[in-house]
Amino acid sequence: MADRKHGRPAPETHSTVAAEDWYGDDLSGQSHERVAFVGVDMTETESRGAVFSECTFQDVRFNASTHSDTAFLNCTFVRCTFFDATFTRCKFVGSVFDRCTFDLLKVSGGDWSFAGLPGADLHSASFVDVRLREADLTGARCEGATLRGADLAGAWLHSAKLSRCDLRGSELSSLDPFNVEMKGAIVDIQQAVVIAEALGLEVRPG
Repeated sequence: MADRKHGRPAPETHSTVAAEDWYGDDLSGQSHERVAFVGVDMTETESRGAVFSECTFQDVRFNASTHSDTAFLNCTFVRCTFFDATFTRCKFVGSVFDRCTFDLLKVSGGDWSFAGLPGADLHSASFVDVRLREADLTGARCEGATLRGADLAGAWLHSAKLSRCDLRGSELSSLDPFNVEMKGAIVDIQQAVVIAEALGLEVRPG
């Protein structure tokens, strides 16, 4: 299982929901704390204002689900699928993802600070205007992904693959261009200056 930053253990769960069919259910306003969801089908579910705190999701299908203003706080996701899922203004602060799939995932706004996505395959995912401060993206595969307007201050980006990734408007002060793959990445002028300076170049006006 993917490790949490600084070796913190995953929260213990106190109850279990196993192999239930929640296909298409409306989860709005629900609150769950320290629940283990195992093999639950949450395909095409929707939620607004729900809260999942310190829960574990194992082999859960979030495919084509839509969530707004919902919080997944310090949760653990293991072998979950997020095909074509949409999260708008949601919080995933401190949550960790292990061997999950994110094909066509769409994230707009929200706070994913301290989230753990090491080695995640995000090549077709889109994160727009998302707070990803101190998120663990070590070795993440973001080739061709969208990371626009993202706050990546303090993010762990060592060995991340950012080739062809759209990074325009994102905060890149934590990026070490010597330790990431960036061929063909899309950046704006201000970001280009930041990257050039990180490479040791001295940028001067013409």
